[in-house]
Amino acid sequence: MSDAVKAVDVSFSYKEGSEGGCPKAIENVSLRVEAGSYCAILGPNGSGKSTLAKIIDVLEVPDSGVVTVLGVDASVEENFYTIRENCSYVFQNPDNQIVGTIVEEDVAFGPENLGIELPELRKRVDDALKYVGLYELRSRQAASLSGGQKQKLAIAGALAMNPKILILDESTAMLDPQSRDEFLDLVERLNRDRGVTVLTITHDMNEAARCGKIFVMRHGRIVMEGSPEEVFSNPERLSSASLELPADISLIYELSKMSGDRLEPSLLTDAKTRLNTAVSFAGNIKNIPERITLKQSTKGRKLLEVSDLSYSYDDGKSYAIEHIDLEVYEGEILAIVGKSGCGKTTLISHLNGILRPEHGDVRLYKGDGSALTTTDKKNVREIRKSVGLVFQYPEYQLFEETIYKDIAYGIKDLQISDEERDRKIREAAMRAGLEEDVLNQSPFELSGGQKRRAAIAGVLVMEPSVLVLDEPAAGLDPKGRKEMFSLIEELSRKGTTVVLVSHNMDEACRWADRIYCVKDGRGVACKTPADLFENEEAALSLGLKLPKLYEFSSKVKAELGLKYPKMTPQAPGRDAREEAVNIARSIHGC
Repeated sequence: MSDAVKAVDVSFSYKEGSEGGCPKAIENVSLRVEAGSYCAILGPNGSGKSTLAKIIDVLEVPDSGVVTVLGVDASVEENFYTIRENCSYVFQNPDNQIVGTIVEEDVAFGPENLGIELPELRKRVDDALKYVGLYELRSRQAASLSGGQKQKLAIAGALAMNPKILILDESTAMLDPQSRDEFLDLVERLNRDRGVTVLTITHDMNEAARCGKIFVMRHGRIVMEGSPEEVFSNPERLSSASLELPADISLIYELSKMSGDRLEPSLLTDAKTRLNTAVSFAGNIKNIPERITLKQSTKGRKLLEVSDLSYSYDDGKSYAIEHIDLEVYEGEILAIVGKSGCGKTTLISHLNGILRPEHGDVRLYKGDGSALTTTDKKNVREIRKSVGLVFQYPEYQLFEETIYKDIAYGIKDLQISDEERDRKIREAAMRAGLEEDVLNQSPFELSGGQKRRAAIAGVLVMEPSVLVLDEPAAGLDPKGRKEMFSLIEELSRKGTTVVLVSHNMDEACRWADRIYCVKDGRGVACKTPADLFENEEAALSLGLKLPKLYEFSSKVKAELGLKYPKMTPQAPGRDAREEAVNIARSIHGC
């Protein structure tokens, strides 16, 4: 089979001529991607994945080495147009590639520049919008779409080009689980039926498991490559690259360690085999593991109250949210979940007065029991001091020359001494997990995870009682996600109330005390994770996808004939080790 992409000893650095040289973004990278294959590039933030993808699409030219794309030399300028005509790139942040005012205009931009004329142009645009589920919104303003909908729009624009190679750079990061699965089904269909070569950059291990081949990068080099079975059968090496196993394979691995059985690559080939393997390992457990202490949910006084809240972006023709009722309690972590475009970001934008209610009310309760309302304009400034919001894309709220100055901006008008100001800034940075040595760097030199921490520090310096986070872990590698949620839990433990929007149900179940579900702009449930998933059919009817670990462990338990609650109020969510311990102790009757 011919190669769609071939790289030989490729190196690249973003800066030239700096004293002492500059670290290479990628170094001596060699790889082959066969035409018609479906491959994933994994690696922690900053490992060089996106740089390599940009070189393949000739958005960057390597300092050394040879890259061949679709049989032509990517270093020859005359070949650039041919490569870009046949290679579509979908960026992590859709705002970076949306250029049209209207949805259908944006999708038409690419093929129109290729000289595609009507009626073929019309057909390509309509087909692409139907593929991603935006056809009914084809006449909408692109700027009015939600973050997830913008991601779908960017994907539609790429598909309309009828590419031979499709590069996806964390392009599903902002999609809800159902939309993500639908999109991945689409990608697999394009790969299978049209022979499109797909190269996906992702931190989602379940997404990578669907590929035919995986490349793992670290520090600008490829450190592992092979089939998903080969890569995932070496969890220690994967962990050394700051990555983790998919949820179901992670549970199998934990059960294998408890049973003393060896995890073989052949045992991970398909879902049925993985289930049988997990059951076999669980049945061989001889020793009873120690019980793990799990998080206890707490509920303090009411801090925020949303009453009958409705809001429209188009003068009442349709409503982004409608008749929302919600209460937020002191010290809790509340997760807000729902499909892309259901109104989650619109809802949280009302919590600190960025959006003002068209109908209904948002109240912030003070320690003395009195309340401030966002409908009263004179209260908004005080409310924003107590309710801090970190956006979906943290770079949107980073603008100063250094991180130190960015954090300081929120307290610039406080009448305090320079020493007190400095103490507050450094304390906020420390609470957000930022090291001292990065405070004098530009925010735009940071990794995605550090940008989020800097944005959080800029809010924490104002000492808010409520911290609102919109997709705080999107686009972060597994290590970064764990660090982010450890930070969130630590803030909650020290008294900060956290409201977070998330598409990851495993994380919502593991870290949140309660989950608020939004469907088609309306609140349809607000329960503990245990209560929410007590009835799987009821949870699915709310438009939710079951957590991956929960779904797989439920099947394992059913095969083992274990009769006990799938979740308990004392254990809203588990990681793979905790769930393996849970299964093992149940087998032994503990």
